[in-house]
Amino acid sequence: MTDARTDAKRRHDPALRGFASDNYAGTHPEILAALALANGGHQISYGEDDYTAHLQHLMRSHFGPYAETFPVFNGTGANVVALQALTDRWGAVICAESAHINVDECGAPERVGGLKLLTVPTEDGKLTPELIDRQAWGWDDEHRAMPQVVSITQTTELGTCYTVEEIREICDHAHERGMKVHLDGARIANAAATLDVPMRSFTNVAGVDVLSYGGTKNGMLFGEAVVVVNPDAVRAMKHLRKLSMQLASKMRFVSVQLEALLAKDLWLRNARHANAMAKRLAAGVRAIEGVEVKYAVESNAVFAVLPHDVAERLQKRYRFYFWDEPAGVVRWMCAFDTTPDDVDAFTEAIAEEMGKR
Repeated sequence: MTDARTDAKRRHDPALRGFASDNYAGTHPEILAALALANGGHQISYGEDDYTAHLQHLMRSHFGPYAETFPVFNGTGANVVALQALTDRWGAVICAESAHINVDECGAPERVGGLKLLTVPTEDGKLTPELIDRQAWGWDDEHRAMPQVVSITQTTELGTCYTVEEIREICDHAHERGMKVHLDGARIANAAATLDVPMRSFTNVAGVDVLSYGGTKNGMLFGEAVVVVNPDAVRAMKHLRKLSMQLASKMRFVSVQLEALLAKDLWLRNARHANAMAKRLAAGVRAIEGVEVKYAVESNAVFAVLPHDVAERLQKRYRFYFWDEPAGVVRWMCAFDTTPDDVDAFTEAIAEEMGKR
């Protein structure tokens, strides 16, 4: 009989690279080393450990002296917990139609959080005060869910990046109307790398109340965090985290990853590299006749328009997803471990498949 304890073996080719998602990447070696460091002995569970305590101080260095950090398992959990903390039972959240909370979370904000999403179409994934006002009305109408939160994504689901001033204008606009602001920061590090500014400049300094901090797409094994940058804006975070099944018993293993990512510059190194690989990919495919880059490349994502037959053949060689299949739009993502050789080989493959037409 095979002993399962000794049957572990590599079941994939470690040289294989795709462009489907930054979630496909492995874990950064510095993160793995931090996990091993935290693994010895016993630590108090449910967040009363030394690593989670230290994480609070570290996050305040990035997001201001009043920031409170709540590690969670995943991005959907972070968004649902954060949005619940900002809303009443009758509350609604204004977001872009393309927002992850609307498109890619299987209705969790509605079904788990009990929220109404008020969506707005955008050209590039970015909200503006004018677009927000399409849904920011009817606060005294008992027949309509009350707009209480504006949720933005930085960088957006279309790979575009809000400027510091754009976020400040949104926050001022929302606060003037009695609403709060949530920032989905699944790729917040990529935004800071693009803007070349500290993360605080477009979060707490700009007026964001709560953010979902993304680590998994930037080199972590698992885990994200809800960061409350305005404690006056939220209620019952600890209880909501538990209610939403996002309270880790062995929380030190989430916290130590965030610490390894943020204590020095690993978060920024990883993001800058992923962004640079996306720029390299965009430059390469722009030189291929018949390939159109659809949106500004301001993070680690490239959206392109390809003939459908070319995209299907290319998918047999490299993993990536259609974004809007009827329109021929595909999405290519780069990660912290994407290499220039990976990008160049992929670009060559695209050229080859286009040449077959």
